[in-house]
Amino acid sequence: MHLCKKVLILCSLLVSSWAGNQACADVLDRLKEVEVGGYSSARAQQNRHGKTEAAVDEVSLIFKWDNQDRVKLFAEIELENPLSWREGGALRSNKSYLDVERLYLDYAFNDQLNLRAGRFLTPVGRWNLLHAAPLVWTTSRPVATSRLFPMALNGMMLHGTKPFEDAALEYSVFAETLKDQDADAFELAFRNARGARVLYSGLVDVGATIMEFDENDLIKREYRMFSLDFIKSYQGWELSGEAFFRKSKHYHEDTGGAYVQGVAPLGNKWFLIGRLEQYKPTLQDSVERAVMGLAWRYKDNQIFKIEYAGGHQVDPYMPAGIMTSVAILF
Repeated sequence: MHLCKKVLILCSLLVSSWAGNQACADVLDRLKEVEVGGYSSARAQQNRHGKTEAAVDEVSLIFKWDNQDRVKLFAEIELENPLSWREGGALRSNKSYLDVERLYLDYAFNDQLNLRAGRFLTPVGRWNLLHAAPLVWTTSRPVATSRLFPMALNGMMLHGTKPFEDAALEYSVFAETLKDQDADAFELAFRNARGARVLYSGLVDVGATIMEFDENDLIKREYRMFSLDFIKSYQGWELSGEAFFRKSKHYHEDTGGAYVQGVAPLGNKWFLIGRLEQYKPTLQDSVERAVMGLAWRYKDNQIFKIEYAGGHQVDPYMPAGIMTSVAILF
């Protein structure tokens, strides 16, 4: 008997046995509750005084499971830099790697009290929690939102929402309980993070976060950070911003950064975007960057972006030049 026929017969027997097994039937029913989605983005840029480069930045898969009672499971697995090219070189894929962006379990005691355990995005500001390429207006990310604090934590978080008539108040209290995975290229290493955040959602959304953590660079520094963020949207217009104030406990050193961004509708699903940024890194002078661009949200889940970033070139995390990208949410 051919091997393929043997495999088909074996599969048929397994399916038949599963169909008559209540435990297996329950597992299949649970699998039907899993939602699968994701996003991807591709980018090209001409660096000012530098070379042209292009890349598929990420392919992200998202899995969600909700038993419609108290328990929710969320996972995001990301393939980073699957393809990249730089002027004068060849198309490369050897810089790609898998990253567990998020993997956590939520248990709901009620709407006002939930417990989250696992790996989750640090609840600081807006951009860090909503950074997926199809959901943001520009190809470049405000540098202060990625260089001043740990972007994700392995730990636990208590969170909840208190609704009011025309508004809501959200809170979260979080702490790192497990050492982070190995740092990516150019990523800063943070440890022992803990903090709290509140967000008022109403006529204007306003949030505040306070954190403490260690930054492991050449010398270990302990920081306390406070941040403020806001967003106001009206008929396609949008104004948002974030500010971060970070102080070393022992070295009398202040660092931080901020940005403010405006979005104006132009019609036919085109938008004009402008952003001003400021960033004060450790033991360095403050740097600024201005970003001006266009975005075409030709479908609800797809967006094309083109922009020019001026100001200081602090490669690789604060590039200056012309950038364009396409992002898809699926």
